[in-house]
Amino acid sequence: MGELKLMKGNEAIAEAAIRAGVDAYFGYPITPQSEVIEYLMAEQPEERTGMVVLQAESELAAINMVYGAAAAGKKVFTSSSSPGISLYQEGISYIAGAELPCVIANVVRGGPGLGTIQPSQADYFQSTKGGGHGDYKLYVLAPASVQEMADFIQLGFDIAYKYRNPVMIQSDGMIGQMMEKVELADQRPRWTDEEIKQMHDSWAAFGKGDHRERNIITSLDLDSAKQEKHNHHLQAKYRRMEEEEVLFEEINCEDAEYLIVAYGSSARISMKSIDLARAKGIKAGLFRPITLYPFPMKQLNAYVGKVKGILSVEMSAGQLIEDIKLAVECNVPVKHFGRYGGMIHSPEEVLTALENLIKGE
Repeated sequence: MGELKLMKGNEAIAEAAIRAGVDAYFGYPITPQSEVIEYLMAEQPEERTGMVVLQAESELAAINMVYGAAAAGKKVFTSSSSPGISLYQEGISYIAGAELPCVIANVVRGGPGLGTIQPSQADYFQSTKGGGHGDYKLYVLAPASVQEMADFIQLGFDIAYKYRNPVMIQSDGMIGQMMEKVELADQRPRWTDEEIKQMHDSWAAFGKGDHRERNIITSLDLDSAKQEKHNHHLQAKYRRMEEEEVLFEEINCEDAEYLIVAYGSSARISMKSIDLARAKGIKAGLFRPITLYPFPMKQLNAYVGKVKGILSVEMSAGQLIEDIKLAVECNVPVKHFGRYGGMIHSPEEVLTALENLIKGE
């Protein structure tokens, strides 16, 4: 068993990054994720593991530092919150186009604009549909606990290196700021240092080797035919993710007549809602996507013909609901319930929305 600590989600993800052997963190403070960089600065991980922690002069600088470090084959991590992630978008598109592994955490706050510092899930489209320019995808993990904030760091890097692709951990201000007991352990990567070095050798830009020419990292190709070929390669990679790397959780779904579909904080709240529903004789289950991309399309589609209705619960005006409707191909009634602008729904409000769905309202 690992070390048990009472920590905020933001602190847990920072400590997990140290224990996972991350080489560098580049970021910029923004509420509600500032504790990530504050914790890393206070812990001085350079003395513990050699990890470099640097506050950049802006989000634009931070994401381009990530680009440079990842291009050199370093294990690099960054974090921000919604407006800051918006500023990251150009760099994220470059990183995806150049096929560089890295992990980016977004502790989502309410918007649009500067909005509020309270929690939200309104960045779903931005993270899953490609927030920047071009046809690219991030692998997106949605933690629902402080423990998962910590656990998803190493998982994120495993996926990032397997596919040479940026990974986003999409949390929110509620999970980032809440304190829970978390079990911390030295993270075990999927590959040894020697295996990672061999992976890097074929593409990373760290000078000319004895047995190879220099590697060049770029997302630019002015030859349209070559750029189309590269895009075909990227799309094939994303299809492989969809087949091999989908994660989800089902709670009380075996006999469910109605499903609540929710992720992150909304899923935590909805767990209580299905208990309340069952106490009133409503056979409700919770389907929680853990990967927002790839979304568990096939797994949710399996409920077509088994359930009478689905309620999409999210802290947004309705974004997750679009992937739910695509998954069930309009063969099941799907309704939305959401709070937004930083407001958090209660289990009782979710139950009322479920009852309204059952009544056809």
